[in-house]
Amino acid sequence: MNQQDYHVSNTDGNNGQLIMCIPGCGGTGKSQWIVALTKHFLLTRRKQMMRKRPPIGIAAAEIDGMTIHSFLGKQRNSQKSRPIKPGDSKLENEWRPVEYLLIDEMSMVGLTLSGKLNRIMCSAKHDDPQVPFGGVNVIFFGDYLRY
Repeated sequence: MNQQDYHVSNTDGNNGQLIMCIPGCGGTGKSQWIVALTKHFLLTRRKQMMRKRPPIGIAAAEIDGMTIHSFLGKQRNSQKSRPIKPGDSKLENEWRPVEYLLIDEMSMVGLTLSGKLNRIMCSAKHDDPQVPFGGVNVIFFGDYLRY
């Protein structure tokens, strides 16, 4: 990791929220970035501060994450998702330590799915709904031109 990469990844002490995109077509190493970031969080004993949420199971398996649909509690072929209840202690406990969210295969995450994820995270973090994703730093990975 060069000095510029380190500066981008080292946001401790920065009051601003990081919303970043790492684009690229297949085979350019985006998943390797996720693996490297995961190792960094493990080595610095901050694994609980990061969540990985790709939209599909194949990507989830590759980066050892949970799909957005699983997190939202969606059942296959169902429009129902996890209910958002103020004071949902399980949801709050899950997201309280989280400061970074990595979303792989961003081309498969539409506005509806992003909106649902945003609402749940804002509720869990008790943040102003005008602040995207509850103030969590978000890094999107993928190829906008894929689909």
